[in-house]
Amino acid sequence: MATLKITKDNFEKEVLKSGKTVLIDFWAGWCGPCRMIAPTIEAVAAEVTDKVIGKVNVDEEPELAQRYGIMSIPTLVVIKDGNVVRRAVGVQSKQAILKLLDI
Repeated sequence: MATLKITKDNFEKEVLKSGKTVLIDFWAGWCGPCRMIAPTIEAVAAEVTDKVIGKVNVDEEPELAQRYGIMSIPTLVVIKDGNVVRRAVGVQSKQAILKLLDI
């Protein structure tokens, strides 16, 4: 499964009401570490089919970044049943990302 582009328009449906655990990668195109982690996020999305893996471009969706208190990127946020259950800042290994999702 590919990563899902999350916007303020589809956020409620794809994240809050999805019924699945959701991992959101808050990123920006100009961010070097964000580009470094992108292939890892894609690999996790291809491997993990029972969860939603999404990406929020903080430049395009500043309201979502502010809502979740994103101060630096990349930030990974795991949301379950509409609540943040885990968070990690900075480049993470595939194993660390899979561990974040192990809930």
